[in-house]
Amino acid sequence: MQLCPDYFQDFDPSEKATKVCNLDGQWFRHPESNRIWSNYTQCQMYTKDKLMFAFSLYYLAIVGHGLSVVSLIISLCIFSYFKSLSCQRISLHKNMFLSFIFNSICTVIWISAVAKNQQLGASYPIGCKILTVLNQYTFGSNYFWMLCEGIYLHTLIVVSVFVGEQQLGWYYVLGWGFPIIPAITHAVARGVFYDDRCWISSNTHLLYIIHGPFQAALLVNLFFLLNIVRVLITKLQVTHSAQSNAYMKAVRATLILIPLLGAQFILVPWRPEGHKARAIYEFIMNIFTHFQGLLVAIIFCFCNAEVQACLRRKWAQTKLVWKWTDSYSHYNTNSSVTETSRATVSLELTASEEDTIIKPGGSVHYRANGQSNGKRCTNREMDTPRILETTDI
Repeated sequence: MQLCPDYFQDFDPSEKATKVCNLDGQWFRHPESNRIWSNYTQCQMYTKDKLMFAFSLYYLAIVGHGLSVVSLIISLCIFSYFKSLSCQRISLHKNMFLSFIFNSICTVIWISAVAKNQQLGASYPIGCKILTVLNQYTFGSNYFWMLCEGIYLHTLIVVSVFVGEQQLGWYYVLGWGFPIIPAITHAVARGVFYDDRCWISSNTHLLYIIHGPFQAALLVNLFFLLNIVRVLITKLQVTHSAQSNAYMKAVRATLILIPLLGAQFILVPWRPEGHKARAIYEFIMNIFTHFQGLLVAIIFCFCNAEVQACLRRKWAQTKLVWKWTDSYSHYNTNSSVTETSRATVSLELTASEEDTIIKPGGSVHYRANGQSNGKRCTNREMDTPRILETTDI
């Protein structure tokens, strides 16, 4: 009996692996293979605590991606509604938000259908692997759209003197097109060299086909950002213009986002030992991974000064419209009351005072309390009454 090995990520090093020695001094042989067999089943056994922790991570992923999708959709609606926000930078933000939405949707489907259902890989092996490839592609598009953000910002600040308006077509190719290459290459390699169930095992070096380009994108982006900060510090030492301040705000937001997106990869080689330390590590990494869409929306949209200014103007306009509508409705209500008062006064005068009837031909016929006074028009037989109102409001 000895501790389980720690070089398998699915093994728990605190559990025990056993190897049975028979009474005849020979090692126990498996009845099916007739080979010496070591029992590693306990290393992967889901204890009660492990199962509860796995479910907590599952619900954390569902909630995180759900909030991310909602916040990103709201951000896209804001960017699309306000035409004053239309520019190349916002176009890049919108594409990056779309990549996060697609990744969140694919991740939720993958977690619910594959990770939670162990029999799906055996029942639908092709569909399960296609879903894995889509999840890897959308995951990669996040990082390459972040690289597009870094390239755009670097070009805008560092080499803007030498270029005019940038062509966004190359950004679309890099953000949406390039992630297809590692995703398809990894799928072909897994199908040939390591064709496990749903391609979810991490015990293979083929994963570097996926994670290698991601890490390269992060390193290139980090280089761009350091160079941008260097240029901005140089400019700020000379001038403190509003444009430089705006650039600095954009760089701050991107500097916050880059370590956030790359944290789960940077810290992977330094996984802590022990149950509690590893549980805390897994919890923090899952927060960074599943809530990154929400944090992207907060940094690039909800905390954006231009967006906040547009929302404040729209809110002020909406309040003015509500105020005008309320005043107009109040005016109509008062007018209705006034007309009702007029009709009431007229009816009272008709019942209590003289009525003046003007007939065609110019003669006037007076009637008091409904009785004629004998003066009628002689050339007309038909009376055309007109009640003269005494109220003018």
